[in-house]
Amino acid sequence: MTEKQDKFIDYYCRTGNATQSAIEAGYSEKTANQKGYELKKLLKEQIYENVQIILQDRIPAALYLLSELAQSAESESVRLGAVKDLLDRSGLKPVERIETTSVERMSTADIQRELDGLRKQRH
Repeated sequence: MTEKQDKFIDYYCRTGNATQSAIEAGYSEKTANQKGYELKKLLKEQIYENVQIILQDRIPAALYLLSELAQSAESESVRLGAVKDLLDRSGLKPVERIETTSVERMSTADIQRELDGLRKQRH
């Protein structure tokens, strides 16, 4: 890995602009568009790793902001959305709705058809 490639990765991970990142890394402006495209493909694994590190570094600040919104946002819908996001990220998701059918109101023939349909779905 060359110094220019390292610089390209750094700029690209911050901006997402391959052409400008090639220029900032020291490549010619005339060939920056093509060079940026090539470097993006060539260095995609290193770019992915760097992006993951950048995101991990920003997670605490994002969680703090969500907590602040959940506690003190003026809008009730914003507070509710922040609370839902926090709960979702902690693994607590709302229970999915399950469709139920009241068997008491069904005839024996209706129940049998329902059972037959469920058996066919399994196979």
